Amino acid sequence: MRVTFLGTGTSGGVPSLGCDCGVCRSKDPRDKRYRSVALIETEQTRILIDCGPDIREQLMPLPFEPIDAVFLTHIHYDHVAGIDDLRPFCIFGPIKIYANKSTVDGLHRTMPYCFGKHLYPGVPLLQLHSLSLHRKKIVGDLCITPIEVMHDKLPILGFVVNQLSGYSKKDSSDSNPQLVYITDMKTIALEELEYIKGAKALIVNGLRFYKTHHSHQTAEEAVEFARKVGSHRSFLIHMSHDIGLHADSFSRLPEDIRLAYDGLSIEV
Repeated sequence: MRVTFLGTGTSGGVPSLGCDCGVCRSKDPRDKRYRSVALIETEQTRILIDCGPDIREQLMPLPFEPIDAVFLTHIHYDHVAGIDDLRPFCIFGPIKIYANKSTVDGLHRTMPYCFGKHLYPGVPLLQLHSLSLHRKKIVGDLCITPIEVMHDKLPILGFVVNQLSGYSKKDSSDSNPQLVYITDMKTIALEELEYIKGAKALIVNGLRFYKTHHSHQTAEEAVEFARKVGSHRSFLIHMSHDIGLHADSFSRLPEDIRLAYDGLSIEV
């Protein structure tokens, strides 16, 4: 299973409009961050986690191949605003979107032209599916289990992702998760933590160093969270320009925890 970080930035992206800080002026491509999106692939299956407003640019360099499903963490603009840009993929069939009920309801309100009996030609063909917490969803040879985390007071989804090939469905879904993807989290209930302990790879939000935020983890809080999970290795996403220069991060983080960057691919 390969994970490609198509975007690792927070809601405004990096560089930030109007900012002249060292990060926003950096020539290091690792300091340029689209809004957070991940592409997860096996030889059989291809899924997206989230679909923000930069998705056209994020997908343009990649092979034009079917996307089997899109899993959404929540309804906020920086996580769903690119769904309309997926319309070219409808030549392969309707786009299957999985999210919690509040996100599904929100898409009906924000994209009403995509739903109804009489759709005008050219609209993206979307199939919305509501997910239930902890109930596994099989897409190709991937098993995706939604968990709940809190984005301040808003319940949103994280995802446990396991490849079924070479595993029994029970073992690949219930013990030592291969991949855990969480973004925009501030807190998590203890009972949810049990679903992700021992993850081989943890992808989790870390907005910035030092200064706390009411609805997002700092990098320090993300490190503490990774220790609670007991993940083998961890990658921080959903970062603002306040995270600092990527090149400086190696001295500020443990060796098993790294800042992800746009274009990074990892094998899990």
